[in-house]
Amino acid sequence: MSTPTVTRPAPAVDKTEPAPRRPRKSRNPSARQMTWNAWLFLLVPVALFVIFMALPIVMALVISFTDYAIVGDFEWLGLENYFQIAVDPFFWIALRNTAYYTILYVPAGLIVALATALLLNRRYRAVRLFRTFFYIPVVASTVATATIWFWMLNPQSGLLNVVLGWFGINGPAWLYESQWAMIAIVMMSVWAGFGANMIIFLGGLQGVPNDLYEAARLDGANAWQQFRYVTLPSLTRTTFLVSTLLIIGAFQVFDQAYVLTKGGPGNSTVTMVYYIYNKGFGALEMGYASALSFVLFLIILVFSLLNAKLTNRKGA
Repeated sequence: MSTPTVTRPAPAVDKTEPAPRRPRKSRNPSARQMTWNAWLFLLVPVALFVIFMALPIVMALVISFTDYAIVGDFEWLGLENYFQIAVDPFFWIALRNTAYYTILYVPAGLIVALATALLLNRRYRAVRLFRTFFYIPVVASTVATATIWFWMLNPQSGLLNVVLGWFGINGPAWLYESQWAMIAIVMMSVWAGFGANMIIFLGGLQGVPNDLYEAARLDGANAWQQFRYVTLPSLTRTTFLVSTLLIIGAFQVFDQAYVLTKGGPGNSTVTMVYYIYNKGFGALEMGYASALSFVLFLIILVFSLLNAKLTNRKGA
């Protein structure tokens, strides 16, 4: 007899879904925490900007509408300070001198900085040494620089007049003649500041692709044509930056005129900032000096926008 086959029931399948695992806590900071960290890092510089920049600007704007003399009460004048500027003859003298300084200083600063950058855009070891030498006047104090140039511009024993004497030229009394005093200040300013602009131009030159120069040489371009059609168009943004910095620095010139000439001779070197300084701390007319400051700000803004428009048009 055959034994009957016993069928065992299949084990029951548990169809219940397993409990979801709790996600592990990520060690990476959340977006909210990153935002709070960012604001925490920005808190100090923003507070410094508000306290030392934004708040003084707002206070100066309010003071420009008053007759404030540091001591005593102030009187609200409205736009009277600004109307007074329009008929102030010394304001127009200072503006004329500043414009004359800007016309001389900006092109000279551009040319000297670009020419020096072109000469030092080499891979020789000695080039680094010259870059350091040319940058030293930038970090030197204005008083030390002015002392050196005061000796160089001495009409009797100054180095500049001695060199001119070698060629039979009778050098002028640079700091004591009205027609030469501003030129002397321009020469000192260019010498003292071209190192920083040279570094900016060096960065721009090193960003120009060598393929452009190789293509120009294959087309038969000489050195001048390479500079005109390759280098200058490639430095459009760099030139705009340097020229804008030069324009702003030219309209804010003060140290050189104060140390070398004290605004003389015959008010020929009285600049806008020098006039503002005299009105604010000399005559204690803080309201009028504040109004002059905002007029100077508008002038710088207009010239900066014009420079940007002209630079973009040339680079187009």
